[in-house]
Amino acid sequence: MNRKSRVWLLGSLAILIVCLVVDGCAITEVGPGEIYVDIYDSTKACNGTTIFADLSNQTRPRIIEVDMQGTIVWEYLVPQDLKQYTNPGFDVEVLANNNVLFVLPGKGIYQIDRAGKVVWSHMDTKVSHDADRLVNGNPIYVYGKNDTVNDAQVKEINAQGGLVWSWYAKDHYYVEPYIAIENQGWAHTNAVTRMSNGNTLISPRNFSLTVEVDTAGQVVWSIDWTTLYGGTFPVGYDPHEPEIHSNDHLLVCLQHDTPYQVVEIDRATNQPVWEYYREGLRTSRDCDRLPNGNTLIVGVLEPAQDSVIFEVTPEKEIVWQLKVKDVPATKRPGWFYKAQRICQQ
Repeated sequence: MNRKSRVWLLGSLAILIVCLVVDGCAITEVGPGEIYVDIYDSTKACNGTTIFADLSNQTRPRIIEVDMQGTIVWEYLVPQDLKQYTNPGFDVEVLANNNVLFVLPGKGIYQIDRAGKVVWSHMDTKVSHDADRLVNGNPIYVYGKNDTVNDAQVKEINAQGGLVWSWYAKDHYYVEPYIAIENQGWAHTNAVTRMSNGNTLISPRNFSLTVEVDTAGQVVWSIDWTTLYGGTFPVGYDPHEPEIHSNDHLLVCLQHDTPYQVVEIDRATNQPVWEYYREGLRTSRDCDRLPNGNTLIVGVLEPAQDSVIFEVTPEKEIVWQLKVKDVPATKRPGWFYKAQRICQQ
C-alpha cells in the first residue's frame, strides 16, 4: 500500500469512528467550497434547520437553509446586480409567516417569499448589519457602515417606508471619550432589538457599549464592556448582537483580547452568569440562545481560518458544527455573519 492509499484509509477510518460516536453523520465526499457538518449529536442539539447568508463564493452570494446534516433544503441566490451589497452585515431573518427578511448593506431591506419573489422592500443606502420586523409590523434597522456624527444610527419605519422613530448617538455620546472615534464609522452601530417593555436595545460597537433607550431615546441603562474584563478604551471589545432574555439576562459576543467570546450577564448586577471561550475562535459575530438552553455561535476558527457555525451546551460541549470546505476567511470577518436556528417543536 502506497503512502497516498494509507492516508486515505486512515482518514476514512477517522470519519467512520466519528460517525459511530456522533449520531447523524454520513460518509460523503466533501468538495472545496461545499458546506458540511463535522459534529452532530442529535440527542443534545436543538434539532431543526439553520438559515444564514453564505459569502464563501463571492461571485455567487446566497442565503441558504440547511438541515442538521448540512444538506441545503432551501436556497436564494442574490441577483447579480445586487451582489456587491453584501458587506458589512448581510443579515437574514425568517419571519413568522415563513418569509425571509434580509439586509443588503448600503442598498436596502428586502422581504422575499420562499419562491424568491420580493414581496416588500425599502431602499436606504444608510442601512447595514441588522434589521428586524417588529410585532407591530414595522421594520427597525441600524446604520453602521461609515456612519458620521450627524447620521441616525437606528430607524423604525412603517410598511410604506415612512420614518416613525429614530435614534441619534450624538444626542448622548458626542462627548469625550467618544467624540473623536473613527473606526469604519463613528459609532458603527451593529444591532438593534425592540424589548418587551417598549424600550430599544442598541449596540454602538465603537463605543464598546450596549445601551437601552426609552421611547424618547433617553439612555436608561448601559454597560461598558471594557470595564468588565479590564479592557483599554478605545480598542474595546467590539460587542456584537446583544440578546435580551425573559429573565433580564443579556447575551453578547465580544471580540479582540477579551478572555471570553460569549458572555451572559445579569443586568441587575452587570456581572457574568455564563461565559464561553474556545481556543482559536475569532470574530464571534453572533450568539443566540436556543429553546433547549444551548447557544448557537458564528465565527472564524484559526489557524485554518474556517468560517464556522456551532452549537454548545450550557456545559460548553460542542454538539453541532458546520463549516465550508477549503475556503479560508484569512483576515476577513468570515463568510458567515449571523445564523438563525429554527428548532423543531
